[in-house]
Amino acid sequence: MPQPPLFRYIDKAVIDYKMIENGDRILIGASGGKDSTALIEYFSNRLKRPGSDFEFKAIHVATEITPDLNQDLQNLFASWNVSVETLNVEVLGRLKPGRKMNCYWCSTQRRTELLRYAMANGFNKIALGHHLDDTLETLLMNMLDKGTFSTMAPVMTYNNYPVKVIRPLCYAPENLIIEHGKSAGYICSTCTCNYQDNSRRKQARAKLEFLTDGDPSKKEHLFDSMRNIHPDYLA
Repeated sequence: MPQPPLFRYIDKAVIDYKMIENGDRILIGASGGKDSTALIEYFSNRLKRPGSDFEFKAIHVATEITPDLNQDLQNLFASWNVSVETLNVEVLGRLKPGRKMNCYWCSTQRRTELLRYAMANGFNKIALGHHLDDTLETLLMNMLDKGTFSTMAPVMTYNNYPVKVIRPLCYAPENLIIEHGKSAGYICSTCTCNYQDNSRRKQARAKLEFLTDGDPSKKEHLFDSMRNIHPDYLA
């Protein structure tokens, strides 16, 4: 049976960046959104392929300001033979005096807990659901707002932790994930807290669509440009 188009994009990223290797123990952050759900479905599917020699676990990091993981979504995971463990984290109590809660702070705290869990339980990789559009939006924000040519790497190695972060959706355009989610019957349950302020991300998304005319091939060219750097033609 042929793989869904989305899985072929993920397969290519996994092969190009050697994201899954024999003996890997991989932790997946299950936010309840379409992206992490796509990862969980893919990993479940991949385990069924001949010669697969890795294991994975899905973790939902719950906070006092995020909704519980939707039961229908948990049932969908169960149909893929995946159970999800919930890790409770209080993020508001960690704020320093005078600081305001925001998405970046919350995501940093949840990422920290994933790292701690991974190290405590023998996982050597963490899979996150950032897709092609996420990567390019971050690239534009860093270039325009910070003057740096940087973004979220497909594979990131920490200097201080024995854990790698992998982003198997790095080649996948967001619209393809949306289409796949609809056909696969995804139930999305994402954060809708009152602390969200994604104005910079929304502006970057609009600029990316304007720059590429929403053309997936042009987005792929932008991504490829980060791997085809000509230092002699840069300042």
